[in-house]
Amino acid sequence: MLNRDFFPKAVPARPTGHYAHIILLRETESYALFQTDGELNTARVPAGTKPDDGIITRITMFKRKQTTPERLVGRELLRRYGLIAAEQGKEKSTDEAPFCDYNVDFCKQCPDCIAYGFAIGDAGSEKSKVYSDTAYSLTAFEYSHETFTLNAPYESGTMSQQGVVTSRINEQDHVRPQVIFPAVITTRDLTFPLFTYVLNNVLRARRYGAQTTRTGTMTNHLIGIALTDGEIFSNLYFTQRLYDALREQGIDLSEPVNAHSALAVAAKLVPELLAEDRVVVSQWLSGAELDQFLTEIFAADEAAMQTLLKAAYSDSKQYANAHVLKSAKGKS
Repeated sequence: MLNRDFFPKAVPARPTGHYAHIILLRETESYALFQTDGELNTARVPAGTKPDDGIITRITMFKRKQTTPERLVGRELLRRYGLIAAEQGKEKSTDEAPFCDYNVDFCKQCPDCIAYGFAIGDAGSEKSKVYSDTAYSLTAFEYSHETFTLNAPYESGTMSQQGVVTSRINEQDHVRPQVIFPAVITTRDLTFPLFTYVLNNVLRARRYGAQTTRTGTMTNHLIGIALTDGEIFSNLYFTQRLYDALREQGIDLSEPVNAHSALAVAAKLVPELLAEDRVVVSQWLSGAELDQFLTEIFAADEAAMQTLLKAAYSDSKQYANAHVLKSAKGKS
C-alpha cells in the first residue's frame, strides 16, 4: 500500500522534495482532436533512443489538453458535494463553500486552486504543484490519424435547402482509437489527501481534446506510483524507450498497439528508468498492491468520496489561510 508517511502533513511554503509521480498510458477510445489552428499538433522526433532509430512524426498532446479535463472533473465533484458553490452570490457563497469559477474568478483556497495553481493578474497567483508536460503518441503520425469529411445537414437530413447546397463541409484530421500516449504526472509537496484528489481526477477523466461532447473518449491506464526525492524521466524519453522495448518484443508498431501488451512491457521498463534517473525511490507501487490501494481509497461510495474531498479541502484551506489569503489581505 502507498506509504502515507512519505507525504508532508501540511503543504509547505517552500519546496521540500516530496515528489509523487503518477505513471500511466493514455489510450484514445474514440476519434479525438488535439489541435491548434485547425490542425493536429505534431512533432518530428527520434522514434526511439537507439542509434539506428529514425526520425518520425508523432502526434502531441499539449499539457493543458491533459490537465484541463482533469481539473474540471475535480471541480465538478467539489460542487457535487457542496465544497465550492455552483453560483455566485452571498446566499450561495460562504466560507464553507466559496464560489470558484475556472480561469475567471478563482477562490484561491479549494483543492483545485492550491494543487493546480491559479493566476489572477495583480490579484495574486499560486504556482502549480502538479507538473505535466507534452505527451507524444507511441506510434507514428501516419498510423495514428485519419482524415474525415464533416458536414452540417439541414433538418431534412440533406445538404441542400430550397435548391441551394450548403458550404458547411469541411475536412478534419482526427486521432484514431487505440493510440497510446505514455505520460508522467508529477506532484510536488502535496499532502496525501491532496495527492489522492489529483489521482482521482486522473482516473475519472474520460474525455479530452476538442468536441468532447461528441468524441474524445480516453482511458488512463495507471502503471504505478513512484515516491521519490526528485523529478524523473520525461514523457518523450518514456515514449521512446517504450517504443524500443515493444519493438524488441516483436510488436508491430504500424498497427494499433494492444494496451495490455504495452502495459505489461511498461511495467517492467519503469523500474529500470527510475534506477537510471539516480533519484532516491522511497516506494514504487504497482501490480496487485496498486490495485488493492485503488480499491480501498476510491470506494464506489458517496460517503467515502465526500470524506476524501473534505480531507483535501481541509488541507488546501489550511495552506490558503497561512500563505495565500493572508498575503492577499496584507496587500490590500
